Amino acid sequence: MQANQLANDVVAHMMQNDLFSQWMGIKVLEIKEGYSKIQMTVRPEMINGFGIVHGGVAFSFADSCFAFACNNRNVLSVALDTSINFTKPVHVGDTLTAEAKELHNGKSTGLYHVTIQNQKGHTVALFKGTCFRTDKTLIK
Repeated sequence: MQANQLANDVVAHMMQNDLFSQWMGIKVLEIKEGYSKIQMTVRPEMINGFGIVHGGVAFSFADSCFAFACNNRNVLSVALDTSINFTKPVHVGDTLTAEAKELHNGKSTGLYHVTIQNQKGHTVALFKGTCFRTDKTLIK
């Protein structure tokens, strides 16, 4: 099986079982080994008391993108350390695109950078994630 086909199969399996990513309305745009690109539209129930998207929504969106990138070689990987910087506010109706790029693919850890942009191409958040690689697979 080709590497990118396996990567796509793994992410399809993950999405099938990821009810939270489904609730957020995430659409998978592109998957390659160590890379993912996803999209979602912000809904009214995602807004905080200040009228902007709740930080947990933006974090969860980036975290899903990170998970799709670090697991798509079919090696179960879990978050070890993550951080996010919010650079611009996000509003109801905004279409967000997240892109995860692999910076390091080690035997036991991986390092990823996720950029979230709105429909105007403005960067609204930057996420960094380190994952721990287990000895398990996601699909057989």
